Amino acid sequence: MSERRGWDEMRDDVLASPEAQEAYDAARIRFELGHAVRERREALGMTQDQLAEVAGMRQPAVTRFEAGGTIPTLPLLERLAVALGMRLHVGFEPLDRAS
Repeated sequence: MSERRGWDEMRDDVLASPEAQEAYDAARIRFELGHAVRERREALGMTQDQLAEVAGMRQPAVTRFEAGGTIPTLPLLERLAVALGMRLHVGFEPLDRAS
């Protein structure tokens, strides 16, 4: 049990550095965007191939996006939103309200 606690403490120390926190936040955002696209695609009954075709992408790019493996551009997000029958909304919120 103490080994596990040691790992948690080490992880917390690493994540306390600003660089690690920035990388973690960027990965979290990519994951959340990919998850949202996948959920919407599946709710519409679309395959990755179908989404790729409508969005002007290739299927492997959709797979990478849904897995959080790419840094999306605004034009890409706009194409995905249109392909999924949605409107892209980008905004800012105070850090104390961010999750």
